Amino acid sequence: MRQGLERAIARATGSPPARMTPMGGGCVAQVYKVVLESGDTMVAKVGDDGLALEGFMLGYLADHLPVPDVIHAEAGLLLMTHLESGGPLDDGAQADAAELLARLHGVTAERFGFDRPTLIGGLHQPNDQDPSWLAFFRDQRLLYMGRQAADAGRLPGALLARLEALAGRLDKWLAEPERPSLIHGDMWGGNVLCRDGRITGFVDPAIYYADPEIELAFSTLFGTFGDAFFGPYRELRPMAPGFFEERRDLYNLYPLLVHVRLFGGSYVGQVERTLGRYGF
Repeated sequence: MRQGLERAIARATGSPPARMTPMGGGCVAQVYKVVLESGDTMVAKVGDDGLALEGFMLGYLADHLPVPDVIHAEAGLLLMTHLESGGPLDDGAQADAAELLARLHGVTAERFGFDRPTLIGGLHQPNDQDPSWLAFFRDQRLLYMGRQAADAGRLPGALLARLEALAGRLDKWLAEPERPSLIHGDMWGGNVLCRDGRITGFVDPAIYYADPEIELAFSTLFGTFGDAFFGPYRELRPMAPGFFEERRDLYNLYPLLVHVRLFGGSYVGQVERTLGRYGF
């Protein structure tokens, strides 16, 4: 496999690899730092057919957010520029992220969703465009991923029934946003690269047009962003009252269901507790 990968990189770049070093963070693909004999350094991601779509998503974001430049994208191989990183998401980096994401969320469209399906964590993510955010979030996020998790044997049927009941009452907590906003879609710390108190780039997108609150909620699920992010973000894009108290956990049901579909385990309990919190 290694020799085949080296040949593929040489064909795509015109220079064979001199060194290939495994990198962390590859949940659904293998990731390598590659130094070519030409002296160029890049990142190679090796996996399934979804990497061509990941390359498309990075290219779509490139005008709006710092992301790696795509050098080559095909089924099974994605080559990107290497971005320096390794620093903590300290207050400076979080403030920088707030400015970048506020700008991204200012990019709007006519309908929620996208003009094609995308991926999240290697999973299919439907995006049939819809003028209603509540209908989109209900049908193409909560119910779709809940049923995928149940079909995979990782979400018990009783919990799926509770999820379906909650999905029918979303208007109790959510309102239609003024307009759809472009989001990165997979906003956790492993996908945020920073160095010396600044963001160097975002990776592994799962893009679509949404209520940006679903992105903000996801950014808190694993402790990625905190007050150092939300203070500057609010100055640029005011947030309606009740986000932390009411809507955040509801929106985080989607990434939790993604994790149930992928991993099962303790994420099932988190889904159950969230449903209970909303009375289901």
